Amino acid sequence: MDDTLPAAPAAEAPWLAGLNPPQREAVETLDGPLLVLSGAGTGKTRVLTARLALLLAMKRAWPSQILAVTFTNRAANEMRERVEALIGEMSAGLWLGTFHALGLRILRRHPELADLRPSFSILDPDDQERLLKQVLADANVDAKHWPARQLSAIVQRWKDKGWRPDQVPTHEAGNFANGRAPALYEAYQERLADLNAVDFGDLLLHNLTIFQRDAEVLAQYQERFRYIL
Repeated sequence: MDDTLPAAPAAEAPWLAGLNPPQREAVETLDGPLLVLSGAGTGKTRVLTARLALLLAMKRAWPSQILAVTFTNRAANEMRERVEALIGEMSAGLWLGTFHALGLRILRRHPELADLRPSFSILDPDDQERLLKQVLADANVDAKHWPARQLSAIVQRWKDKGWRPDQVPTHEAGNFANGRAPALYEAYQERLADLNAVDFGDLLLHNLTIFQRDAEVLAQYQERFRYIL
């Protein structure tokens, strides 16, 4: 991209219409970090959408150089629809989605770095619970006293913290199955690998593995994204 391209004037731009002064200030602050704190229904998604549209309209980046992340599919779909309505085909190629959707996109590109084959599958919560019941049975753990659903919550919490089985701190082992949760977590991950499968938490955890294993791949994404929203 030619960084010397003149920026288009944005004063009358449609994406700025209806914004209040604080919202407009957030939209028009294009350089450096920016934190917006506000409650539900106060226009955060609208601000992000307008800021994204402004970045593209002013040619500050190509669509593929912008990473826009949301917590929910609803917010992601809303942003995509609004951006397409504002700037049309210019929005094609955006990296826009939830944390887990974007994590899956990266994992599909580099499965071998997470010891997966390209055709890996994603377990839904029911499949995950069934697999954990098998793990408990193989370890002779009473699933009535130590239910798979409880172990699932523990494992997902550890994955959200970025902990692989060998990284769970000793003091985090807890009381589940008399402190055997880390070993059960390891057995579960081994079973997932045998099945060439991942669960929801792995979509983020495996991204961490990818970037830690391959500095070149990490650098590619660091160089790709000029803006992260």
